[in-house]
Amino acid sequence: MEQQPIIIKRKKVVAAGHHGGSWKVAFADFATAMMAFFLVLWLTATASPEQIKAVEGYFRDPVGFTEGGTPNPVDLGGSASVVNESSQDIEANPIVIADEVVDTLAETLEQRRMEELFQELKQRIEENETLKEFKDQLLIDITDEGLRIQIVDRSGRPMFDSGRAELKYYSQEILFELAKTLGAVDNKLSITGHTDATPFGGRPGYTNWELSADRANTARRALVAGGVRAQQIARVVGLSDSVLFDQDEPTAPINRRISIIVLNKKTISSIHSSASAKGAPLIDLTVPSEEEQKKAMEKLESGDWQKEKEEPAPGELNW
Repeated sequence: MEQQPIIIKRKKVVAAGHHGGSWKVAFADFATAMMAFFLVLWLTATASPEQIKAVEGYFRDPVGFTEGGTPNPVDLGGSASVVNESSQDIEANPIVIADEVVDTLAETLEQRRMEELFQELKQRIEENETLKEFKDQLLIDITDEGLRIQIVDRSGRPMFDSGRAELKYYSQEILFELAKTLGAVDNKLSITGHTDATPFGGRPGYTNWELSADRANTARRALVAGGVRAQQIARVVGLSDSVLFDQDEPTAPINRRISIIVLNKKTISSIHSSASAKGAPLIDLTVPSEEEQKKAMEKLESGDWQKEKEEPAPGELNW
């Protein structure tokens, strides 16, 4: 019988190698991320609404940063801030913008806003049933003073009754609808009343000057009742027939109108500068002269001031 060979199997046991420190790097990154996350949460919880808005503006436009207004979104009270500094061996080169350039940019921006308001009013006229019905009486344009809205009379459809300062019911509705848009802007308003060249003969001493001023004031009251702020009104003027819309036909209905101007900042500044007092007036007409004081004293001593004045005759004016 043949003998089987004996086979011996030897297993080589290899110990596991060292895993190294890569897990420590991953854990350190995780810890750093968590620290940054909790730091953001803490800053968000302690920041004011203005600071949050500044941070939002910075991340929306990091280069221009037009919304925040400061390069330091969050002030931590003594902590480091982001400040643009040049190195010590390079001279700082601040950017200086001339006042003329700033004024030009401001005027361009305001002109753009006026054009946007112009488009908004046009769209409102097309969409609103009340304004759409009377859009042939609404004239809108942009002048040197600002955005002008003129409400003119049409044949058979005047804003006011003849010789009166009370608004027609549809004229009041037009002003109420316009007030919804005009009351939403920050600009001040100018209201001007105009008449045609037909002389007013309703009552003695009352002319187209008084009529145009009263109609402008009526329009002002309607706009305020419709939503325009009272302090938003900068000027109310009556110009009678001194500025005709149709020079060829002075008595045409279109000359009877109310003009509402959304004033730009340049015009407002001109109004304030011309009205403000700069130094003492050259001539003070409120102070009586020596001769007037002497006559007043003589009249006071004579007792003529105690005599009753005669009543004016019928139709005679007594100012």
